[in-house]
Amino acid sequence: MRCGPLCRLLWLWPCPSCVPAVPMRKVQDDTKTLIKTIVTRISDISHTQSVSSRQRVVGLDFIPGLHPNLSLSTMDQTLAIYQQILASLPSRNVIQIANDLENLRDLLHLLASSKSCPLPRASGLETLEGLGGVLEASLYSTEVVALSRLQGFLQAMLQQLDLGPGC
Repeated sequence: MRCGPLCRLLWLWPCPSCVPAVPMRKVQDDTKTLIKTIVTRISDISHTQSVSSRQRVVGLDFIPGLHPNLSLSTMDQTLAIYQQILASLPSRNVIQIANDLENLRDLLHLLASSKSCPLPRASGLETLEGLGGVLEASLYSTEVVALSRLQGFLQAMLQQLDLGPGC
């Protein structure tokens, strides 16, 4: 008796279930490593050291500050805001950081799915749509404040990941 394509398909069927899943500990470690890399990239940009992440700058209130309670959902939403802010800046310093934020958000979604957290993809920001004039008038200040606050947020995120954030 000859075994046709159907038999071969049935013979291969169990194999996909034999492939081990990526351990969540590895995903969490990769997430922490990427956060540290982004913080280092921000530190390497010399002009970001001139503003405290807690300092209030008039007109730049749309840039998120530190959150007292960081869940995976809050982390993703805040990173989406920073990603959109950085994408709107013409500086070459922030292109790689914006790309890293996208990768970081993907890792957060993997962590959330491992905890069975419903984490909808944060699509964008309605609050930033009308801020083109603010960004044009103060590109340098926006970049400095955004990177400084992002650095502080990432450090808080790193600490929260050690504690095991909720959904």
